[in-house]
Amino acid sequence: MKTSENNISRKDFIRNSALAAAGLTLIPHIMTASPFFDKKLSSAKGKLILKNVRLETGFEYQDGEVISTKTDLFCVEAENGKIIKIGPNIPDSKATDARGLLMLPAFKDMHIHLDKTFYGDKWQAVRKRTGGVKGMIALEQKMLPEMLKNSTFKAEKMIELLQSKGTSFARSHVNIEPTSKLQSLKNLQKALENKKNSFGAELVAFPQHGVFYTDSVPYLKEAAKMDIDFIGGVDPFNVDGNIEKVMDFTVQLALDHHKGIDIHLHETGDSGLKTVEYLIRKVNENPSLKGKTYLSHCFILAKLDEVKQEEIAEKLAEAQIGIVSTIPFGRMVMPIPVLYKHNVTVLTGNDSIVDHWNTFGTGSVLQKANLMAQLYGYSTEFLLSRSLKLATGNILPLDDQGKQQWPKVGDKADFVLLKAGCSAEAVSRISDVESLVHQGNVVF
Repeated sequence: MKTSENNISRKDFIRNSALAAAGLTLIPHIMTASPFFDKKLSSAKGKLILKNVRLETGFEYQDGEVISTKTDLFCVEAENGKIIKIGPNIPDSKATDARGLLMLPAFKDMHIHLDKTFYGDKWQAVRKRTGGVKGMIALEQKMLPEMLKNSTFKAEKMIELLQSKGTSFARSHVNIEPTSKLQSLKNLQKALENKKNSFGAELVAFPQHGVFYTDSVPYLKEAAKMDIDFIGGVDPFNVDGNIEKVMDFTVQLALDHHKGIDIHLHETGDSGLKTVEYLIRKVNENPSLKGKTYLSHCFILAKLDEVKQEEIAEKLAEAQIGIVSTIPFGRMVMPIPVLYKHNVTVLTGNDSIVDHWNTFGTGSVLQKANLMAQLYGYSTEFLLSRSLKLATGNILPLDDQGKQQWPKVGDKADFVLLKAGCSAEAVSRISDVESLVHQGNVVF
């Protein structure tokens, strides 16, 4: 459903895309309250009543094809972090007027490095890379002591950027290695504590400099006892030279401390495939890791032939191992349609916003959903609406049959309000986020 009131013009869309490409979306003037929320409401203690909230109610069909999305206006109430009432719209009520904005599930950035960023600090472009991943490790070892001096402040600024893009939850990898020791983790935990009422997160203990290439083992063992959720890893063959040794250590540490696993895997040769297959085997041997294990990037999947892609996707699904893809483009096109076909969990994240690895991050996972839709030709109303799940952590307002499944009474009061007529338009136009509600409180 589209109305002229909610449309973003093509001119504005092109202008916004140009600004994003220029990096101007990174200007941190982002915590201004939405115009229809007054200061009193923005500081409300868990009670929120909205009228004129646009919710999706079903699909409209023509000759068996979904041609548009039905919506209607509702009154939505939240209290103590939960949605407590969804009822008919009451135009004359004293509720805050949402002005027909579309309500969607809050977005989730499921792969980001909040602990090491230039965001909120002086601009720095990426330096010329030499020596591959080990060259980058050497560069990090030089840069990290200075970066750590104000990493708490920068993490908070990056969280505010994510909030302005509709994200209320992130899975952040955090460096655990001999240079940072546990300081990067402690600094990020301070930032998350300061933002605990407005942002949620889970943490991955990430041995960026290798598990054994630099002696990260004692620090990983210590971090596993702290408030983290996943044991991470990176390119076990290219960095440490031994797939089995690294994966055995990672799996055992996760089992010993009841953590999940999330491994960065950039390797695109035989070692990449062997790592995927070895992890599948280890998870099948330890069923408690099913549903708690992920491969981030996993570029090797893009290099396999179609038959092998299907085979690996089926095995990933059976082991309940998810893929967290940053949706690369250019020559690297991930087989996301194949993963979806086999019901593999697919998540996404910004990875870097602006740091020594990359400077092109906008903070928007809705943009990632848009990029995925463009890459795979998901241009119909139905497929665009399904693409939203990449931004929301696989929560959709309507199921595939068009039945309303979100929001429901009892759901977490985590949602965004956007200038869009429906999910399909939000994805296609990367619609502006007007407000973010986290645990029933307006946080942007």
